[in-house]
Amino acid sequence: MAMAAATSAAALQAIGTPFLSGSRTSRLLIAGAKTTTATAVSGQRRLVVTAALPPKKSWIPGVRSGGNLVDPEWLDGSLPGDYGFDPLGLGKDPAFLKWYREAELIHGRWAMTAVVGIFVGQAWSGVPWFEAGADPRALAPFSFGTLLGTQLLLMGWVESKRWVDFFNPESQSVEWATPWSKTAENFANATGEQGYPGGKFFDPLGLAGTLNNGVYVVDVEKLDRLKVAEIKHARIAMLAMLIFYFEAGQGKTPLGALGL
Repeated sequence: MAMAAATSAAALQAIGTPFLSGSRTSRLLIAGAKTTTATAVSGQRRLVVTAALPPKKSWIPGVRSGGNLVDPEWLDGSLPGDYGFDPLGLGKDPAFLKWYREAELIHGRWAMTAVVGIFVGQAWSGVPWFEAGADPRALAPFSFGTLLGTQLLLMGWVESKRWVDFFNPESQSVEWATPWSKTAENFANATGEQGYPGGKFFDPLGLAGTLNNGVYVVDVEKLDRLKVAEIKHARIAMLAMLIFYFEAGQGKTPLGALGL
């Protein structure tokens, strides 16, 4: 038995050389075989269970060819809402892929807020959204230049802090950030995942977790479902805002285009 095991190990070692092993996949298979042999020699039995990744989804259902245009090799389907759409190859670098996903998520959230605000604002006041800021009937009418400057200052401050937090997570959870509660706990990341802080402050309805003795406990399954739902709605909202901009250039509004 010992001689047979030694012979098998020697054969695997020889096959595992770069000259004979061939591709990277073959070397991985050989490495797995080596591990199995070592376990058998030691006389221990171990059950190793590996979960297979679900098949990658395509943004063109039913199409299996087309190279990186249809199925980019740098996208493995692990990101929420990843359907293999990256015609410009922006996600080839893993570091940039993480940043682009963060940017997509934030832009999508702003777009969803804007779409709701545009519909509700015009339905309530009757003023087109691109004229609301300077309308004389507004509570605090401002010119376009004043609104733009204010937005650049406020958004610049917020985005600069988000930029710092992206590279140094939770570095912006400071006491003075929440003067009404005098604690930084509200702004802490309760899920441990970038872009999804959760917690009592960012998930007050408990959609992705529950409060257990004052401690926020994440429901991973719910959070994963909500990630996919959110990014889908975010993308639709960004497309809607693009249409709203084109309509505004022609002096039209979303409600007007719908005949309302």
